[in-house]
Amino acid sequence: MPATPIPRRRDKMHYLYLAVIAAVALGIIVGFAAPGFAKGLQPLGTGFVNLIKMMISPIIFCTIVLGIGSVAKAAKVGKVGLMAIGYFLVMSTFALAIGLVVGNLLHPGAGLHLTPSAVATAQKQAAGAQGGVDFLLGIIPNSLFSAFTSGSVLQTLLVALLAGFGLQKLGARGKPILTGLEHLQRLVFRILSMIMWAAPIGAFGAIAAVVGQTGWGALKGLLTIMLGFYLTCLVFVFVILGTTLWVGARVSILKLLKYLAREFLLIVSTSSSESALPRLIAKMEHLGVSKPVVGITVPTGYSFNLDGTAIYLTMSTLFIASAQGSPLSLGQQISLLLFMIIAAKGAAGVSGAGIAVLAGGLQSHRPDLVDGVGFILGIDRFMSEARAVTNFAGNAVATVLIGSWTREFDRTKAELVLSGQAPFDETTLLDEATTEPEPGPERQPELAAAGTS
Repeated sequence: MPATPIPRRRDKMHYLYLAVIAAVALGIIVGFAAPGFAKGLQPLGTGFVNLIKMMISPIIFCTIVLGIGSVAKAAKVGKVGLMAIGYFLVMSTFALAIGLVVGNLLHPGAGLHLTPSAVATAQKQAAGAQGGVDFLLGIIPNSLFSAFTSGSVLQTLLVALLAGFGLQKLGARGKPILTGLEHLQRLVFRILSMIMWAAPIGAFGAIAAVVGQTGWGALKGLLTIMLGFYLTCLVFVFVILGTTLWVGARVSILKLLKYLAREFLLIVSTSSSESALPRLIAKMEHLGVSKPVVGITVPTGYSFNLDGTAIYLTMSTLFIASAQGSPLSLGQQISLLLFMIIAAKGAAGVSGAGIAVLAGGLQSHRPDLVDGVGFILGIDRFMSEARAVTNFAGNAVATVLIGSWTREFDRTKAELVLSGQAPFDETTLLDEATTEPEPGPERQPELAAAGTS
C-alpha cells in the first residue's frame, strides 16, 4: 500500500517574518509622522542586534569545534582555509574594480563644492580602524575565555581552531566532549530561535529612528552616490557572484538568494549582517555543505570577504574627492583603494566598519580628504544595508563554492532544499531526524512480505 504522506508542520516563523515586514512599514510611517519620537526608538534596534551578537561567539565555537573535531585529517581543514582566503582576495579585487568603473562613469559628487564639516565625527570614526600589526596581535585573546566576551569573531575562531585540533589529537577520548558540544549547540540554537521573536520590535525601532533622523532632505543631495552604490552591488551579486556560482557549483544565484530571503530581510531591518551570521551557518549546513567547510568559511568570510565594503570604499572615496574639488587620478585611485582594502581586514567586526575604514584610510593616505567623511554620514545608515546584504550574499556563495571545490557539498540534498522539498527547520535551526529514513535495498523484500501477510 502507498505510504501515507507525513503532514508538514505549520511554520510559525512565517508569521514572525510577516510581522517584521509590518514592523518595518510601521517604523517608516512613525519616522515621518513623529521624527522626534522616532529618534528615541533607536535603543530597540540596538538592543535586538546586541542580543544576536551575544550568540555569535558560542555558535561559531560549537560549529567549528564540532566540524574540525570530527575530521580525521587536520590537513583538510588547512586546505579549506587557504582556499577560502585565496577566493576572498580575488573577489575583493573584482568588487574593487567594479566600484571603480561605476564610480568613474557616474562621477558622484562632481560640481557639489561642499564645505568640509563633521571633522570631529570623522576623526572619531577614523580611530576605529586598526593597523596591520595591531590587527594580527588582536587575533590573540588575553585569555582562553576572554575570546567569548570580547566580541571578536577572529579571537573566537582562533580558540575554536585550537580546541578542534586538540580534540583531533585526543582521538576516541575526545568523543564525550564532542557529544557534550552537540548538546550545547542545540541549546544555543534554541536560545537564538527564542531571541528571533524580538525581531519585529528591533526592526521597528531601527527603521523608525533612521527615518526620523534623516527624513528625505538628507537623501536628496546624495541620491546619485546612493543609487549608484546600490546599482553596483546588484551588478556584483547577480553578474559576478551569479556567474561564479553557476560555473563553480552549478547552483542558481536566484534560488540561493530565495532560500536566504528571511536572512536578507533580517539584515535590511537591522542593517547588520552579523544578525544573520548564526542562521547562515545553520542554513549552509542544511543546504548540504559539510560542517568543517561551513565552520571555517563562514566565520573567516565575515572578517575577510567584505565585497560590499570594498564597493562602498570605492564609491565613497570618489564622491568625497570630487565633492571637495580634488578628483583623484586613476593611479591615485588604485593606490588609495588597494590600501583601504587591506585596512578593511583590520576593521572587520568594528561597529560601523565601513565608515571607520573609509575615515582611517583617508587619514593615513590622503589626510586632506578625511574631513569629507562627514558628507556621507547622513546616508551611511542606508548604504550600510546594501553593504551588509552584499557581504552576506558573497559569504553564502563562497561557502557553496568552497564546499563544491573540496567535494564537501551534497548536491542531491541541495536540490531538494532549493526546490522546497526539504524545508529548513526554523524551530531548532538544526537538522534533526524526525522521520525514519527510507529503507535500503536489503530491507525491501522483508518489508514487502510484511505488507502482504
